[in-house]
Amino acid sequence: MFSLQDLLGQQQGDTAVNEISSTVGANSSLVNSAIQMALPAILSGLANNAATPQGAQSLDSALSNDHDGSILGNLGGLGGLIFGQQQQQAAPPPQLNAGGILGHILGGNQGQVVQQVSNNTGLNMGQVAQILMMLAPIVMGYLGQQKRQQNVGADGLGGLLGGLLGGGQQQAASTGNPMLDMASSMLDSDGDGSVMDDIASMAFGYFTRK
Repeated sequence: MFSLQDLLGQQQGDTAVNEISSTVGANSSLVNSAIQMALPAILSGLANNAATPQGAQSLDSALSNDHDGSILGNLGGLGGLIFGQQQQQAAPPPQLNAGGILGHILGGNQGQVVQQVSNNTGLNMGQVAQILMMLAPIVMGYLGQQKRQQNVGADGLGGLLGGLLGGGQQQAASTGNPMLDMASSMLDSDGDGSVMDDIASMAFGYFTRK
């Protein structure tokens, strides 16, 4: 599950990819590759936040209050919604504060993720940064939508995220997708084959500090 088409469905996924490609001025196939690399990092960061009771409660609160899934109905205009807010020099609503959302999820690892995706796709770092900023609120909106549809509370968020990550790992194993392999090895900094222990040491902690 590491394409937006898998996450959102074919139609919404295609709409999102086309909007992101148009916004960053890049070929949609390259943007799709970048997305397939970035989604594991974003989902793993959120899973790390949900790994403690306090973190799960804070993430649950953020999803309940700020991310109801309505952003998924505006994917065709997402670039204007996000980057237009920035140009207005006004505080964006929480669901559109893409830079803030991304920083909270990836913390100090954000630069590494951007660099790795750039190196492996040929997209420049500015384009990759924009892609990540558009992905973050999409993922939060999706999680908020799933939380409501499945009636998931704070104690169920880890399982919801783990299911998404597990499905992606199975897909990576079956397809031998080098982009997914690279994303896993990028996060597995100590080379022990486990991503989660390395993620746990990264500076993601917004939700646990909130």
